[in-house]
Amino acid sequence: MNIETSPKSKVLIIDDESQMRRLLRASLERHGYEVAEAANGKQGLDEAVRQQPDMVLLDLGLPDTDGIEVLKRLREWTKAPIIVISVRYHEDEKINALDNGADDYVTKPFGPRELLARLRVAERHRKVSTATTSFHCGHLSVDFETRTVKRGDQKIKLTATEYSILRLFIQHAGKVLTHGQILRAIWGTEDMEKTGYLRVYMAYLRDKLEQNPSEPTLLVTEPGVGYRLVIDEPVLH
Repeated sequence: MNIETSPKSKVLIIDDESQMRRLLRASLERHGYEVAEAANGKQGLDEAVRQQPDMVLLDLGLPDTDGIEVLKRLREWTKAPIIVISVRYHEDEKINALDNGADDYVTKPFGPRELLARLRVAERHRKVSTATTSFHCGHLSVDFETRTVKRGDQKIKLTATEYSILRLFIQHAGKVLTHGQILRAIWGTEDMEKTGYLRVYMAYLRDKLEQNPSEPTLLVTEPGVGYRLVIDEPVLH
């Protein structure tokens, strides 16, 4: 089954700037999306319940409620991809948003082509099911039932930790995973002093999975934040 962006996906925009909402609506509708809007946090939460959007674009600088609080409230009940759009650009703020459930982070100002690309990735991530038995993307293929990993036709032997990290990335394909999120999931700790362990294992995985480990295109670094498994039309079974 090829995963493609649905032309009828509904996007909820939560942003207090009316001009920004108009620009986003025009661009999204031109590319086949349905659009709903909210001008503050309370309205955004109400619209999310009422509209049941496929994806959410969330500004952090809302007039009534901090965007992070809105993000946390949304994550209490919805798994829809949430892309933060904000003028806040510091790494700590990006990490805070991602750690609290955001799937991606785009800093204002941004171009419409960049945002549409992020939405396509978010849509593919939404459709990646952890109940699938296999995953194929580019030269990488994984059979979860037999724990078989291949690069092209070559079978790759992974350690238990390497396989756990790879599976975590596949479960969140296309999404930025922060150092803290990976450390919690794999080692049960948020101790950032353990980031060195993670860096070593990422090097091992790249050596085994990337066609050119020195210039990774599959497991890419998000500087100062974490890592992302890049997906382009994955095939799931």
